[in-house]
Amino acid sequence: MEKKKISRQQVYTLVVQIGRKDGDGLPVGATGAALMIYASGVDEAEAVRETVAILKQADTAPLDVTGYGTLADREAEDHDISEEERALMQRALDENSVIVAQMTPFFEDGPPTLH
Repeated sequence: MEKKKISRQQVYTLVVQIGRKDGDGLPVGATGAALMIYASGVDEAEAVRETVAILKQADTAPLDVTGYGTLADREAEDHDISEEERALMQRALDENSVIVAQMTPFFEDGPPTLH
């Protein structure tokens, strides 16, 4: 009998900076954006690769990725993690997916505004 493999997937918190690209869906006048993402992977490198691939398929231009580790890593660093964030992390794990939790557009001339 073949043993069932136990999933080693974990969810990583990533912040991805994206630049402008035709069809990216960013607000008019934005120079780019930061995306807070929860991504599943067997390690952070896999989570980053999957995230970048999906963002490219979605017509965005990923420029930089900063990893903040797993839920346990963030708890060890005393990050304040809301129940909503925890639920999104669990969803990413359950669905083996990449979830964009927040998008903050960047503007050259002051704070973000929606057009």
